[in-house]
Amino acid sequence: MKKIAYKCVAALLMTGLTLGLSSCDKYLDINKNPNNPDQVEAAVLLAPIQNSYVLGIQFDARYLGQYVQNWQAASASVPVNGSIWETYGYVPNSDAGGEIWRNVYFKGGRNLVNLIDDARANERWDYLGVGQLFQAWGWQMLTDQHGEIIIKEAFDQDPNKNTFNYDTQEFAYSEVVRLAQEAIKNLNRGDGRVSTASLARGDKIYNGDRLKWKKFAYGLLAINAHHLSNKKSLYKPDQVIAYVDSAFTSNADDAQFVFNGLSTADGSFFGPLRQNLQVYGQGAFTLQLLDGTGNVFKGVKDPRLPVMLAVSGDGKFRGIVPNVGQSTAASIPLTERVVSPWGTQLGVNPAAGTTGRYIFTDKGPFPLMTYAQLQFIKAEAAFIKGDNATALAAYRKGIEAHMTASYVNIPTADRTAYLNNPLVVPTVAANLTLSQIMLQKYIAQWGWGFLEQWADMRRYNYSTDVFSGITFPQTLYINNNGKLPQRMRPRYNSEYVWNAEALRPLGGLELDYHTKPMWFTQP
Repeated sequence: MKKIAYKCVAALLMTGLTLGLSSCDKYLDINKNPNNPDQVEAAVLLAPIQNSYVLGIQFDARYLGQYVQNWQAASASVPVNGSIWETYGYVPNSDAGGEIWRNVYFKGGRNLVNLIDDARANERWDYLGVGQLFQAWGWQMLTDQHGEIIIKEAFDQDPNKNTFNYDTQEFAYSEVVRLAQEAIKNLNRGDGRVSTASLARGDKIYNGDRLKWKKFAYGLLAINAHHLSNKKSLYKPDQVIAYVDSAFTSNADDAQFVFNGLSTADGSFFGPLRQNLQVYGQGAFTLQLLDGTGNVFKGVKDPRLPVMLAVSGDGKFRGIVPNVGQSTAASIPLTERVVSPWGTQLGVNPAAGTTGRYIFTDKGPFPLMTYAQLQFIKAEAAFIKGDNATALAAYRKGIEAHMTASYVNIPTADRTAYLNNPLVVPTVAANLTLSQIMLQKYIAQWGWGFLEQWADMRRYNYSTDVFSGITFPQTLYINNNGKLPQRMRPRYNSEYVWNAEALRPLGGLELDYHTKPMWFTQP
């Protein structure tokens, strides 16, 4: 019930047993706090939402990055045989791996609902379209990481509601499509209060460019549709290719977030200022893809190696094998140990003034979706279709696009030599392999595309034929029952504390729930 405070000027009139009040004026609605308003315009909400969603990925990447072997944890504080995550387990009674969940439902999600409501009420169709895209992207990330999620009841206004029912992953995928298509319609509108200058006030990714947001929408539709590659009755490679062709046309369209990077409050979670990656060293799987020791790009040293990976003190590149770890014995010289992504000693906070490298700097950038990534999706779709010519062309474009990205920037001569090597790019389309496509896509997404890498691995059931050179721990986490993970458990401090009964029908209370296959990976 709305409460109104009144200002009363005392005028007590004593007339026998009668008490009267006069000059009472309504003066303050205590539901309105001028210091913390409950209605905020879309332009003020958008930038924090964008920042929140990016940080959600980076937070969870500390754990997901070990699942996909981008890196492994190794320092004096980590057991010699590695962390629980690199044995493909999870930490019970912990929110580790639940930050995207927290952002989609709490930090960013509620603000997104307010943004969408404000944009619709004020005919800001451009903000509405971008808001719908972020909502769609959030659902896509969340369902790809956790499986069944809460959508229909996610933002229920009933204050007495404390149990929220889960929706199927199939519904989540359809909701992403619906929102993306609605977003495209709204981004096409030029009526109402649509304004590039106005959208640019809040948009820190595309600076108000609606065309690029429409391309992002088609890229999201491509990712959504391509994840269904195992479902022969639903998968349509021509549709995936069409979506990609309507999406990014060059690196200039890449969606990436750049941080201010001036302090721990506004810097990248991956930057040295925030000191969150000091125990993570590059994975051996990634290294063998770049240094030529793998059995796919045999003997070809990738010119991206010194740009992406950090060299040990003795000038040699090393990587950490999961569940084997890196010895921290005093007998092993520091110069022979794997270093952090910033090039500093593992387990030690970087010194003041450390600038970082690749995308691991205080300003970033942190990519969200790239032209290279989408070209590899097109290449795989065409390969599945049997159109190797289209697949080869997209595959080559994907490699070149990543090499020319601003945070990679390989010199022309080195790039040309690599692309002209038939061990990397076959001269005959028929010689292109699925493994080449997926491994080059893995390289192009290293350090940021964790969710898409994991989706790829699960779609191919962690195949060592496709992801050639990858090795898995001989001893998996005790609750895995010998199985590799298929999902992360929902955020503990919301779902397992007060919504556990909603998880029971899904098997969410079982200790091996994280190994339950996902809908999108099944036939």
